[in-house]
Amino acid sequence: MSLSTSFERVSAELETPFSISRGTQTHAENVIVRVTDGGGMTGIGGAAPAAHYGDTPETVAAVLPDLLAVVEEIDDPHALAAIESRMADTVRGNPAARTAVSIAVHDLAARRLGVPLHRLWGLDPAAAPRTSYTIGLDTTERVREKTEAAVDAGYPILKIKLGTDRDRELIETVRSAAPEATIRVDANEAWSPSETVRKSEWLAEYGVEFIEQPVPAENPEGLRVAYERSALPIAADESCVTLSDVPRIADRCDIANLKLMKTGGIREARRMIAAARAHGLEVMLGCMIETNASIAAAAQLAPLVDYADLDGSLLLAADPFTGPDLSSGRIRLDADANGTGVRE
Repeated sequence: MSLSTSFERVSAELETPFSISRGTQTHAENVIVRVTDGGGMTGIGGAAPAAHYGDTPETVAAVLPDLLAVVEEIDDPHALAAIESRMADTVRGNPAARTAVSIAVHDLAARRLGVPLHRLWGLDPAAAPRTSYTIGLDTTERVREKTEAAVDAGYPILKIKLGTDRDRELIETVRSAAPEATIRVDANEAWSPSETVRKSEWLAEYGVEFIEQPVPAENPEGLRVAYERSALPIAADESCVTLSDVPRIADRCDIANLKLMKTGGIREARRMIAAARAHGLEVMLGCMIETNASIAAAAQLAPLVDYADLDGSLLLAADPFTGPDLSSGRIRLDADANGTGVRE
């Protein structure tokens, strides 16, 4: 078949600076992977490395030659299980790099078959939940402006970043600007267990749906305390990175938040979804700030989950790729867009 591979680094500017409790981001540094078959058909994947999980653009670029050598050696984009297994044996860490290659070969395999990826899996596109739209940490005035803009754009679900001494003020601001919106909050590990319990009580008064990762992942017992005593459901994000984490968090949260960039590949993500279901957990599919080279692939998985937070590409000033239509938060999977639906 003679598969050929390549990759490049891209820097995409964000529409506005994006802040969470750990810092501020103005650009998304992604790495784009392409896998091309002998007939000139190309699959596209993207890595959105996060230093919090040990990935950087530099480490992704450093390991991709070895990972792409696996693809060229196997020389069959339909050998998805073999490719992901061999990549995991070749590079133990660097999940974002492995995910980018996994997305590219899945995209190519489905394109060669002439079907969208969700159809290859037999999924119902109508089952995809709406994605939330994230409001990052900012001044109270800017949070109000961003909330009003999101409401005007038709986004009914807002995820609000917290983790400051102004948390209540920020939620009051969002709720007053979006009285009908579904609100979720994400503290990004910034709270203690007792703080989580205390804040959950007044967050419930504002109609918040659930709290994402309130306590540090390094404090699993603290997560259990927060889960057992919180007035709101708890979603685990930083505490749920790999498949082996799922049983560990099963009695410490209500929702497992998976991200392709944490899992190391699409097949692994599907295994994690199945494991979370088997442990009685609801499932959310999240993302980093990413181009459609990877968001498009995550959208294909959306019919399998309860909640979606796939707004990474929506936060960019301009995306070099197009993907599924996510306007107004609806994940529209085009039956005529083969593969992941990404296009250059």
